Amino acid sequence: MTTTNTFTALVVEREGKELVSSLKQLSVDDLPDEDVLIQVDYSTVNYKEGLGFADRNKIFRIFPIVPGVDLAGTVVESKSVAFKPGDKVVLNGWSVGERYWGGYSQMAKIRSDFLVHLPQGMDTRKAMLIGTAGYTAMLMVMTLEEAGVKPDSGPILVTGATGGVGGNAVAILHKLGYEVTALTRSQDPSVHEYLKKIGAREVACGEEWSKAPAPLEAQKWAGAIDNVGSIVLARILAELKYGGCVAACGLAGGFDLPTTVMPFILRGVSLRGVDSVSCPTPRRIAAWERLVTDISDEALATINTVIPLQDVPRYAGELLAGKITGHLMVDVNA
Repeated sequence: MTTTNTFTALVVEREGKELVSSLKQLSVDDLPDEDVLIQVDYSTVNYKEGLGFADRNKIFRIFPIVPGVDLAGTVVESKSVAFKPGDKVVLNGWSVGERYWGGYSQMAKIRSDFLVHLPQGMDTRKAMLIGTAGYTAMLMVMTLEEAGVKPDSGPILVTGATGGVGGNAVAILHKLGYEVTALTRSQDPSVHEYLKKIGAREVACGEEWSKAPAPLEAQKWAGAIDNVGSIVLARILAELKYGGCVAACGLAGGFDLPTTVMPFILRGVSLRGVDSVSCPTPRRIAAWERLVTDISDEALATINTVIPLQDVPRYAGELLAGKITGHLMVDVNA
């Protein structure tokens, strides 16, 4: 593909009160005026795109917009000294796909300070099999490690384990030698089998996870990765072992936190927030370098479903409705 060709992009526009998405043929001149032109190979679908296509939470802030919070591809042209033609790059976050055009396009223009070079040993396909979900999961694991939670500290709970972040977190923790319990609402044996295949030793799905906990419950977890929030996070805090830590990045169950100070002042536990959108570049680089080795190719193959660009709106709706297990990678050239 050359920069003079037209290319395909998934464009979202607002027509009156309705959002309309369609595949369009664009040229490079149609792209935003940013300093790096990228030939895109892959992107992903995340919960945020589900909200966006459903016109919820004001995810899409400009119109028209090409959604997609991440991408991996090859630099074609660059006005930045940090990147040159032929460089393999990855993008996550920075409000791309919300305030800036994103990854659902065969070509993209991106601000150079939003980009990271792919680490040696990783290609663009693996980068988006991991995607923003896996990158976020790696940041969560790094946060637990920095809190002193080690493989021999005890069981680690991962909530929202059937989702992209949760599944990647299970796989990473397993690869690093942690004992992982995966929390899911599903009673389906095939879902439990999936979670064990990607690295969970145990699967939790009891009714207690929908009920408010006592201020302190029996100590079970050395640490946890939480994608849910609300009552689930309150129960985790009440069940943490002395000195344990929760790394939290999600609010699928709500943004409230009905808890007390008891776990913090009597058991010395900690709750650490993890943000992947505006994470500083050096930490991004560290996470991506670790992802070369800290998640197995076998787990990625199990976690991922690869879809074509035209199917993104449909799968985004299914993801929002809780009908997707695992992670969705988008082949923008399929």
